[in-house]
Amino acid sequence: MSYYPTVSVTSGNLTALSKRSCAALLAVAVAAALAGCGKSESKASGQALVSVDGSEITTLQLNEELQRANVKPAQQDAAKKQLLQSLVDRQLLQNAAEKEKLDRDPKVVQAVERAKALVIAQAYMQKHVGQAARPTQQEMQKYFNDNPQFFTQRKQFDLRQLLLPTAAVTPEVSKVIEAAKSLDDVAAALDRMEVKYARNQLSRTSADLPPELSSKLLSMPKGQLFIVREGERSVLSTIVDIKDASVTFDAVTPQIEQYLVNTRSKEAAAAELKRLRDATKIEYLNKALAPDASTPPAPAAPTAPAAAPIGGDPDAATARGVAGLK
Repeated sequence: MSYYPTVSVTSGNLTALSKRSCAALLAVAVAAALAGCGKSESKASGQALVSVDGSEITTLQLNEELQRANVKPAQQDAAKKQLLQSLVDRQLLQNAAEKEKLDRDPKVVQAVERAKALVIAQAYMQKHVGQAARPTQQEMQKYFNDNPQFFTQRKQFDLRQLLLPTAAVTPEVSKVIEAAKSLDDVAAALDRMEVKYARNQLSRTSADLPPELSSKLLSMPKGQLFIVREGERSVLSTIVDIKDASVTFDAVTPQIEQYLVNTRSKEAAAAELKRLRDATKIEYLNKALAPDASTPPAPAAPTAPAAAPIGGDPDAATARGVAGLK
């Protein structure tokens, strides 16, 4: 199994592939270093297509690149030549890295071991968990009926925002925000105080946000200011409008189906990890790092894409909570 990054090939990027940039070559150089000492096992068999200073590139390698790039049959002839050149570039950089003994660098060796462990762990989960069963029409309909806030009662929140450094939210600026009647009042005051900020507009629906945050926003009158502090950035927002954004079952069936499949995959992965933990003696030699009741469980090895954003968290700065409500 290859640990190298792959190139996605479509009708729109075949030309781009032929114009590899310095940045792309740098990425290949990193991949070459991560290859570690020794040659890829994929070279052990298969017809050799190119020899790069004695290192062979085989049909198996090219076919793997084609599969990973999901190339359409009509594009394969052009894609083969370009992907093969990408493999040649990769091999050139790998050979150069090995001559400089970069494959023996402790950090590189550690990175290779980590990548190997992840690939093996994911292969185990794929074998023992695999793809979750597709939900039935009745199961999808039940999820639709049980979550009206995401569907039949979905709301859209139109927001205006001022983005400013958290360090700039001094007590004086906080007083301005508390006394202001509108976002424009705050902006005018910040201009007078020579505080830098940026304006932003966005829309979020109750299907994008956690239910508790949607409820909080629904309870606010239009025009009310609220600020969310997120690390070095603070976001001052006001609700411009709240609109109905209801959807029908037929319109969201694919989204619900993918969400339920991914949720089941996560649950199955978590159950398998629990089974392995229960059946294994795990001894923490450093007692200070041993988990306690408040330690959340580690996420399971990924076996599917992230769940669809139904009640998800597309904007952490908004979705993590509303602070400093006026």
